[in-house]
Amino acid sequence: MNNPKATPSQSTISSSWTSPQAYLLAAFCLLLGVALGYLFRGSASPAAAVPVAAAAQPDTAAQKQQQAQTQAALDQAAAPLLDAVRKNPSDYDSLVKLGNLYYDGQAFQSAIQYYEQALAMHPENADVRTDMGTAYWYAGNPDKALSEMQTSLKYRPGHPQTLFNLGWVRWQGKSDPKGAVEAWQQLLKANPDYPQKDQVEKYIAKAKEHAARG
Repeated sequence: MNNPKATPSQSTISSSWTSPQAYLLAAFCLLLGVALGYLFRGSASPAAAVPVAAAAQPDTAAQKQQQAQTQAALDQAAAPLLDAVRKNPSDYDSLVKLGNLYYDGQAFQSAIQYYEQALAMHPENADVRTDMGTAYWYAGNPDKALSEMQTSLKYRPGHPQTLFNLGWVRWQGKSDPKGAVEAWQQLLKANPDYPQKDQVEKYIAKAKEHAARG
């Protein structure tokens, strides 16, 4: 593909938030207080990886109140971005921010909706496409997750977050440990200084053990 047009990364986009938006998002994330899993955000540092959240417990009155507060904070944080998109449906930055906001709020179908709109304008953004693929994974659609990650690699073959997440979805979503090993070996080959190299090598070893047993 010849010289795809450069687009802002998600980290650049995030830095353009206004102070009120940043405050609302910080408050929302504080209320959320949950871990999404081992997968990485498209533009995130590997250091952001966190353990998988514990299994959901029966709702208590306190949990329901917290969920209501979380939803209210999410709605409040999203409001200025939704207004911006209503005024200008081609507002790429606001569409990506909405996708990120709903992703962080675990409203994955809404996140996918806004990522799709952003990618219609800039399909080559591997960060955004990786996040959309990961949202599909969390929404329970590993096939679509794999499809989006494979498309991401057509634009950026060595994109580390895509390759890491691709390996995880192949292994955990499709019971394909050999495919996982292939993705992670490609990751380390394309990114020899990958910060979490030791972690990836451990996953490769475990996936190989799984493949040998299968």
